[in-house]
Amino acid sequence: MNSKQIQESAAFIQSKLQAEPEIGLILGSGLGVLADEIENPVAISYKDIPHFPESTVSGHKGQLVAGQLEGKQVIAMQGRFHFYEGYSMEQVTFPVRVMKKLGISRLFVTNAAGGINENFQPGNLMLINDHINNMGTNPLIGPNEEELGPRFPDMSQAYNKELLKHAKQCADTLDLSIQQGVYVGNTGPTYETGAEIRMLRTLGGDAVGMSTVPEVIVASHMGIQVLGISCISNMAAGILDQPLSHDEVIETTERVRQDFLSFVKEIVKTLP
Repeated sequence: MNSKQIQESAAFIQSKLQAEPEIGLILGSGLGVLADEIENPVAISYKDIPHFPESTVSGHKGQLVAGQLEGKQVIAMQGRFHFYEGYSMEQVTFPVRVMKKLGISRLFVTNAAGGINENFQPGNLMLINDHINNMGTNPLIGPNEEELGPRFPDMSQAYNKELLKHAKQCADTLDLSIQQGVYVGNTGPTYETGAEIRMLRTLGGDAVGMSTVPEVIVASHMGIQVLGISCISNMAAGILDQPLSHDEVIETTERVRQDFLSFVKEIVKTLP
């Protein structure tokens, strides 16, 4: 995906917008309901946007929604792209490049994840304070376009410390008990084996999923401040004696919908 394609996608979206977005939102499995809270919404289907891939996963609507959330200009991806769907890493992260071109300086990334940390429970919200890229590849492999970001980007601050601190204060304000930890990104589409989960726990992972890491790497490359929130939708393999299913993921995200909505809205509303 070159600068010209980023430019063409951004120009198309811009022609539909009423204002420049300052915050980008990527809404994971079952969490797309947040986009329904956006006021004066402009919805643009992915299939109408030049160079955009299309979402193929159930629980993902497949559109961009722009407008106001708690007084701030936002643009939300209602459904994201995953490496396991057969997209290239470039396609998976292309929307982040486009959102940056549209004007965002902050990106809130959300996902449904399996809990590796045995102190977690399904339904917990976890602030991501770091990640492990276990996908065996990287979205920045290939020629580097200097105007997008440096050849060798620093990843020590991929999850913005100030936003993390702000989110924790918001959780306190709402009296919301939240976790924080390290998110491990795997390719999927299989859920992990019990042995893989034991390995990931040894490596320092607290939650595991099949997204987020590529988008965060690309956001970091372009100097976007990132806040990551995982909804722990189930305990990962081998912790409970039961098989894992996508239905369970959607069911849990439905259950915590209210907490998730109030949490993100409070973070946006009180952003410094």
